[in-house]
Amino acid sequence: MSPVAIAVAGALGRMGRALTTRILNNPDFRLVGGSLRPDHPDLEKDLGQVLGLGTKGVLATADLAVALKEAKVLVDFTTPSALEGHLLAAEKAGVAVVVGTTGLGDLERAALKRAAKTIPVLWGPNMSLGVNLLYKLVDLATRSLGSDFDLEIVEAHHKGKKDAPSGTALELAKILTSLRGLDAEKDLTFGRSGQLGPRSAREVGVLALRGGDVVGEHTVYFCGLGERLELTHRAQSRETFVSGALRAALWLADKPQGFYSIKDVLGV
Repeated sequence: MSPVAIAVAGALGRMGRALTTRILNNPDFRLVGGSLRPDHPDLEKDLGQVLGLGTKGVLATADLAVALKEAKVLVDFTTPSALEGHLLAAEKAGVAVVVGTTGLGDLERAALKRAAKTIPVLWGPNMSLGVNLLYKLVDLATRSLGSDFDLEIVEAHHKGKKDAPSGTALELAKILTSLRGLDAEKDLTFGRSGQLGPRSAREVGVLALRGGDVVGEHTVYFCGLGERLELTHRAQSRETFVSGALRAALWLADKPQGFYSIKDVLGV
């Protein structure tokens, strides 16, 4: 098989650097483009040289259309505000898109669904195999333990993460509220303060911690009388998400237009 031609949006960002480095070191992929914001100091520099990998012949560009000229798949872990423009560029170029950006609102989700009508689009707020297994375990525990157990979610990330709670925490909350027949708008509690009174039986608490260089931790608590079950996933390196995203890119490259998830890739 020929290497899959990949372009990376935000090629020198927190996740972009890890993605670009892995692509340049993996014979299954060929880096054909990388975009940066217009004021980035490394604009028009060779991405390989910037990353200490030698000259690779791929210059960082502020024009995503240029980065997509030879691409089969665009991988995007940038920001919600940039997503719609990136999707429009991918649609115009006929390029599949793997999106790992979190903190998406209704407008960004609608943009994903719109783009999926013309190109293959895969969105995953967490590309980790372990997290997607956690979703399954949380589903099983919620069904098995019943309503006598109180539900809480705690997530922790590095101090540079901009959105809270994390997309993974919100997905976990979606699973819990759906299975319990709860209202996500009314029954989720994001942090607590003051004299709140006793905890409601319908309440699901979601707490976000931020500090240091924590890559990502998620714990779902099932608190019963005399016992407590904790299901935890800890990401120790961004390489976990890089592996999942590139596996998704490889899988998505030849798929027809449509909206996909990491669960489709992993079969979990």
